[in-house]
Amino acid sequence: MSQTVFISNAAEVITMAGHTNKPAKKEAMSDINVIENGGVWIEEGKIVAVDTDENIRAKYKDHINTAEQIDATGKIVTPGLIDPHTHLVHAGTRENEYAMRLKGKTYMEIMNAGGGIHATTRATQQATHEELYEQSTKRLNQFLQHGVTTVEAKSGYGLTLEDELKQLEVTEQLNKEHPVDLVSTFMGAHAVPLDEKNNPDKFVDRVIEEMLPEVARRKLATFNDVFCERGVFTPEQSKRILEAGKAYGLTPKIHADEIESYAGAELAAEVGAISAEHLLKASDEGIRSMAEAGVIGVLLPGTAFFLMAEYAQARRMIDAGVAVALSTDANPGSSPTISLPFIMNLGCLNMGMTPEEVLTATTINAAHAIGCANEAGSLEAGKKADITIWDVPNYLFLSYQYGMNHVDTVIKAGKQLVVGGQLR
Repeated sequence: MSQTVFISNAAEVITMAGHTNKPAKKEAMSDINVIENGGVWIEEGKIVAVDTDENIRAKYKDHINTAEQIDATGKIVTPGLIDPHTHLVHAGTRENEYAMRLKGKTYMEIMNAGGGIHATTRATQQATHEELYEQSTKRLNQFLQHGVTTVEAKSGYGLTLEDELKQLEVTEQLNKEHPVDLVSTFMGAHAVPLDEKNNPDKFVDRVIEEMLPEVARRKLATFNDVFCERGVFTPEQSKRILEAGKAYGLTPKIHADEIESYAGAELAAEVGAISAEHLLKASDEGIRSMAEAGVIGVLLPGTAFFLMAEYAQARRMIDAGVAVALSTDANPGSSPTISLPFIMNLGCLNMGMTPEEVLTATTINAAHAIGCANEAGSLEAGKKADITIWDVPNYLFLSYQYGMNHVDTVIKAGKQLVVGGQLR
């Protein structure tokens, strides 16, 4: 394959340029920088130029004939999508719980009865490294076919040192061997094991004293996450875990205010978390605290959709000055999807976001939420050539036609990995 690639004749190139140094907030979330009849010039896996097709042809006229040409006539070009919150590595499914919820059981009722996270934990503990790797590879391939080039992956279905390390080691291997970039988050504090539910502080001690040091020693994670929720981990326990992680060099994240308002957003601001996630029930004070502290709100409308719950107040957060990102929350219990384009639909239709804001939220703001904005999330010279070409005439189609996958081509570090919607 040629080391030089020319994407030409695009109806629109959406660059997201200008937001690399800090995430987009308020009105800046609508500043997506569209180039009509645009092109992208790529060399050695990096973006060299983004401009009108005419200007690129004039600048590189002596090299065009030797470049690999990708004709994007009638299509749009965006940065590769970024999913900043997934539970990628796991075993098992929970369609039986889906049926139970349709008959009236709540998510927390099922979890407290031994289902939910505990059901997936049992399946993941029983699975071998090889089985987890195989299942997760299939999911990553599906992400790629839906235009996603970078994925955050959390542990948290192990709940023992051995099984948490197993999940993280699968993520590490996938990051080395699969073309999609993976960013790893340790989430040993995803749930209290059933045999310790009457003494949760003992498990908190184990996360802090046994798991965190070993994860850090092996350099298996960048972030440390905790499920701060009534019946799971209290704000006080969550703070202990997140502060302990900081001492080992792991940046805090937090599952906050998902089921009820529980001061999770406020805690995210207090500990300096890079992001707070879910936030369906975040308080006004929590939103203000996040805005002041620069905590990114990673919203997961697929979870609200699947649990038939109230959606996070994206409009209120954006207007308050919170930088918002969107994610699938891909997991087998509360959001069994890998379709980030569908999440974009939900962001507009159910959370009051605009088409421009959901593009920002799934590209550059998502990159900031997992610390990779210097490499990905926008089409700018010097960044990795992670690019998605969509078979639509303009960017409005991405949030207008719902439940459809319009991906035509996905380019990762300058290489075409999806062509005509199919894996190469």
